[in-house]
Amino acid sequence: MPVVNVDPDELRRLTGHDEKSDEAFKEDLFALGLEFEGETEDGQLQLEFGPDRLDRLSVEGVARSLRYQYGDDRGVYVPNTNDPDWTVVVDDSVPDERPYVTGAVIRGVDLDDDALDSLIQLQEKLHATMGRKRAKGAIGIHDLTMLKGAGYGDDGGNSVTYRGVDPEGDRFVPLDADREMTPADVLESHPTGETYAPLVDEYDRYPAIYDELGLFSFPPVINGRRTEVSTDSRELFVELTGTDQWTIDRMCNVICYALDARGATVEEVTVEYPDERLVRPNFEVDEKTVAHERIEGMLGVDLDVEEAVDLFERSGLDADPEADGETVTYEVSIPPYRTDVLHPLDLIDDVGRAYGFNDLDPSYPDVSTVGGRHERSVHESAVRTSLVGLGFEDLLNFHMISEAENYDRMGIGPGTDVVGGGAPVTITEPYSEDYTMLRTWALPSLLMVLENNTHRAYPQDLAEVGLAAAADDGENTGVAERRTVAGAVARHDATYEDAKSRLAALCHDFDADLATPATTHPTFIDGRAADVVIDGETVGVIGEVHPRVLVEHDLELPVAAFEFRLDALA
Repeated sequence: MPVVNVDPDELRRLTGHDEKSDEAFKEDLFALGLEFEGETEDGQLQLEFGPDRLDRLSVEGVARSLRYQYGDDRGVYVPNTNDPDWTVVVDDSVPDERPYVTGAVIRGVDLDDDALDSLIQLQEKLHATMGRKRAKGAIGIHDLTMLKGAGYGDDGGNSVTYRGVDPEGDRFVPLDADREMTPADVLESHPTGETYAPLVDEYDRYPAIYDELGLFSFPPVINGRRTEVSTDSRELFVELTGTDQWTIDRMCNVICYALDARGATVEEVTVEYPDERLVRPNFEVDEKTVAHERIEGMLGVDLDVEEAVDLFERSGLDADPEADGETVTYEVSIPPYRTDVLHPLDLIDDVGRAYGFNDLDPSYPDVSTVGGRHERSVHESAVRTSLVGLGFEDLLNFHMISEAENYDRMGIGPGTDVVGGGAPVTITEPYSEDYTMLRTWALPSLLMVLENNTHRAYPQDLAEVGLAAAADDGENTGVAERRTVAGAVARHDATYEDAKSRLAALCHDFDADLATPATTHPTFIDGRAADVVIDGETVGVIGEVHPRVLVEHDLELPVAAFEFRLDALA
């Protein structure tokens, strides 16, 4: 989950609530779904939140949400914009892999150290989330006064050109460098270039943005030093390039709203494609419809229309009620910085937060049956209890994972006939590159936990009972789901026998017969791996994790592990 550092003094200033203590802010932010994770060395609050609310990736966005929650601001706010003076001309030479561009000009911004730090953090957090580590969208922010625009149009406007450049073509001085370099030089010898080289190194021509003086931006890798932004900058040129116009337009909106909150003026930019002209930023307001009855039914409260409209407005939305007999529906206007509202339920969630989830009264449903735990849940609980009794820490990890974590770092390939090698169930439009598929087995999740806890004391014995899934055309849904049991023993003397003794004790608790004939598996050491055979059926694998996998996870101690299907213990 994204974690954002927020200066509480900045939060007080931007919300206009100097009387609020840090503790009061923590409570108010928790009501909005932002959890306090700790403090930095300089006293900034570390806030974790769901990756859907990308408008809260900066102190400006967090302050905006609080002002709505306090009732200080109401309804949809759209910044006023000046008419465009700058044009981004898209040349035919732009690489087909990264054809889209958008942007804005920012006038009159006051960038003190806090504001500049917030802007940089927002840029990097957007890169990491919606931009998918710059693969889908990348942001460049420049000091406008250092650009020399080419003349464009009859009105004497300025222009820059988005075009392709040969890898060994025009030179420029990138950020954090003191000499001119070609784009190929940047990818080979600049630290930032080396990090993002995989995004463009297979292109025949690299993306680049030029003004009258030459190349000043090499997206998605690095900006030129000539246009570097500092606290002295008062006018900015914001450009975004990517693989999808909608994505970079929404990223641009989030940045523009953050700078508007600092008192800046947003100026439009014309984007001139060979066959189309756009004016950006795109501040069009979206609309969705939700029924009053559905809001009450979902939240379990009775609301009159005026109260519902008030809650919408305190969520930063506008709502126009329309009555058809006794049925009331709302045409809800959604501001352009909100990228998360995809369904009426998202609107109901906003209404619930404005009402206060802690103020909702729990009630029993109006049915004649009495609820109870499902047999599967009871069985899982029994397995977890046995694992804890055997010395394991019980974990609950995300069911979603990346393909690199699930396959590559474990030494297996998708669609292979080994435990964990099932075909991936992928997400078409994931929010993050860290969560692109449903995991096919749970052991990668355990190794990721071990990787993130190398600073903790050993031994570390971890176990999880959870979901695993693989694509299967034989299923009606196209997905075969199963519950899986995984355990890992990490210590200086961990061996196959340590894992097997735990597994044997677990099977004994459930009167199951265990056999472990030798096998091979890419994740485990040859000669130190076996099939898990329970009651005559092969249901999993056990062994000592291969040194190659340990090194991949920065683990310096041996690990022995097992994984098998939960239903084998039924």
